[in-house]
Amino acid sequence: MGLEALAMDQKGYRRGSFQSSTSDEDMLEIAGASLDFSMADDDPPLDREMGGFSSYNGGGMNGTSTMMDFLEEPLPGVGTYEDFNTIDWVREKSRDRDRHREITSRSKESTWALIHSVSDAFSGWLLMLLIGLLAGSLAGLIDISAHWMTDLKEGVCLAGFWFNHEHCCWKSSTTFTDRDKCPEWKSWSQLIVGHGEGAFAYVLNYFMYVIWALLFSLLAVLLVKGFAPYACGSGIPEIKTILSGFIIRGYLGKWTLIIKTITLVLAVSSGLSLGKEGPLVHVACCCGNILCHLFTKYRKNEAKRREVLSAAAAAGVSVAFGAPIGGVLFSLEEVSYYFPLKTLWRSFFAALVAAFTLRSINPFGNSRLVLFYVEFHMPWHLLELVPFILLGIFGGLWGAFFIRSNIAWCRRRKTTKLGKYPVLEVFVVTAITAILAFPNEYTRMSTSELISELFNDCGILDSSKLCEYVNDFNSTKGDDLPDRAAGPGVYTAMWQLALALIMKVFITIFTFGMKVPSGLFIPSMAVGAIAGRLLGVAVEQLAYYHHDWAIFSGWCSQGADCITPGLYAMVGAAACLGGVTRMTVSLVVIMFELTGGLEYIVPLMAAAMTSKWVADAIGREGIYDAHIRLNGYPFLEAKEEFSHKTLAMDVMRPRRNDPALTVITQDSMTVEDVETIINETTYSGYPVVVSRESQRLVGFVLRRDLIISIENARKKQDGIVSTSIIYFTDHSPPLPPSSPSMLKLRSILDLSPFTVTDQTPMEIVVDIFRKLGLRQCLVTHNGKLLGIITKKDVLKHIAQLANQDPDSILFN
Repeated sequence: MGLEALAMDQKGYRRGSFQSSTSDEDMLEIAGASLDFSMADDDPPLDREMGGFSSYNGGGMNGTSTMMDFLEEPLPGVGTYEDFNTIDWVREKSRDRDRHREITSRSKESTWALIHSVSDAFSGWLLMLLIGLLAGSLAGLIDISAHWMTDLKEGVCLAGFWFNHEHCCWKSSTTFTDRDKCPEWKSWSQLIVGHGEGAFAYVLNYFMYVIWALLFSLLAVLLVKGFAPYACGSGIPEIKTILSGFIIRGYLGKWTLIIKTITLVLAVSSGLSLGKEGPLVHVACCCGNILCHLFTKYRKNEAKRREVLSAAAAAGVSVAFGAPIGGVLFSLEEVSYYFPLKTLWRSFFAALVAAFTLRSINPFGNSRLVLFYVEFHMPWHLLELVPFILLGIFGGLWGAFFIRSNIAWCRRRKTTKLGKYPVLEVFVVTAITAILAFPNEYTRMSTSELISELFNDCGILDSSKLCEYVNDFNSTKGDDLPDRAAGPGVYTAMWQLALALIMKVFITIFTFGMKVPSGLFIPSMAVGAIAGRLLGVAVEQLAYYHHDWAIFSGWCSQGADCITPGLYAMVGAAACLGGVTRMTVSLVVIMFELTGGLEYIVPLMAAAMTSKWVADAIGREGIYDAHIRLNGYPFLEAKEEFSHKTLAMDVMRPRRNDPALTVITQDSMTVEDVETIINETTYSGYPVVVSRESQRLVGFVLRRDLIISIENARKKQDGIVSTSIIYFTDHSPPLPPSSPSMLKLRSILDLSPFTVTDQTPMEIVVDIFRKLGLRQCLVTHNGKLLGIITKKDVLKHIAQLANQDPDSILFN
């Protein structure tokens, strides 16, 4: 049996075309986006050249003098892949090596060829420059727009409606403490009824807040549903799958980019419990994919393109957090499947350019790349590792709880009628979020501002409720404020933060996975930052009132500034983000780039490691891997060990009672025979053997290449009819003179397919699939072809051994 092609049992799918269909069964769920196959193709299949690759395909294309091998000319479409199929990494890398070899050999012949060789070598760096510039510009645009639209829910600036609240009050003559009450900024109640005090004004502001939130979220979900179903969610699970070699056409296309950029601003502004950081990775990868079309080297090679997408993912995190090095490490640790050293340097360059571009735009007006940049002044003490590790345990528990709950809810959405009403779901969740958020000032503000406030170290001029301590200025030394007794404002803030924590914990479960762009970094950090700040204030008050206790006596004397609650918030944020995503190295680097606090690396490492251990003890998968499995993507996790003692013969098809393997003979089948096989089977490729009797393996040919080649030959080559013999050998087989013209297809035959014997242990086979990125592997016994193992067979086998449903792997 050959390879399985895309979700074969889906109605509405026909060979080579997308049939339009209207019934609900013909939809395919991808990343939570219901997709009708009649959807216009965002990213047309790419033309590929076969010229110059004869060394890999074995032998030349030189037929006998009377025979015309019509494939001597490159054929559009040969060597490309269908949607929802896996690329052949080995073939793509081989092609690129051949192309490079040809350019290098030609460069010695003429000056023009030398210039072409230099430009080819330079094109990768130029592409990285363009990706960095575009990703940085889009991130700046998204930041500025989201900031303005978030403030629009509360009021408008009379000096210019395009100013957000902060920019509106810059030129105001109000004092520092009243900086939020400048006359240029009017709340909706002041505009409509002329005053901002009293119950009616409060209700009016409440009503306007909810109306704007609903308007923004409905606009977002309608745009996603109508124009780009792939623009929903965070996009990271799909990007991981695409980088592992899977093809989802249109996922990184221009429509997805445009709609995701617009709807991301709307979704963030609506006040839903989501962030823009994950979707920014998707946006940057869309930029990378679109810009690849400018360069032949990347346009025509899927493996090379995936190297570019790895670098684009790094640029995305770089602009999301203002953390270029963290972005490179995130790409390496979390999303990339194949990450050679060259890609590491290019990722570094792309992340650098993207961060520089964003810094030039200066979206927050504070010369920082992120909203929550902080600087702490006090060192931490060794004993504080105990509360930091407690925060790590909390982060791990919350991460495991969140993943379980969110996956259960998303599965329910997939399997019940709930999934058919995405607009209603977004409407209800936004309404509940807005109604619960407005009364509490910590949920009313944007999540980024909340994190910024929680990270903040209280100074003398801070007017926030979190900084309402009882001041005793006699003991102040310089800028450092001593630990002080909490005033009434701090206690009020603690209650409000505790309520905000409960709301964020539960509402995020239902928000992530809806049909709007939704990132998970910011909500996870918010949960951790609230928990951390609560713990930090508790420890600070404990140290203030009980500084004579043994644990405090050595290092925290009265009137000293020992505890920094903002640091606890930062550590808590890292712990919760680590518990959800299972990042470690990149997480710590991102956090210290965010905060500029090099001396806090050890607390961050302790919390990140603890949260990973605790979360892994409850469930092995991070949120992105869990969503990959939920959606049935063919992703072979490189981190998991395969420890079962099965053999290749246990996994290969055909099994014992199955019909025989579908094969093509090398020189005895007619065009009609081959077309019959293509029409009656749904496999992606066929083994080619010497004869049905001997079953000795010659090579492997792809279904798509066969279809294109035969259709082309019928149009362009004289004398090709249904009874024409197709042959894959160097020389044509002897036939009677009266027989019709023969069709030579040796150039589309892969003469070096990967083979293993039937006694090969499956752990070796799984390793080969992971490390070489194979689509399929042929199984032989004493040199005779026995069967085939595809990537999907391997995934089904792993799922079966883990007591999961093997049919959950939807795609080939």
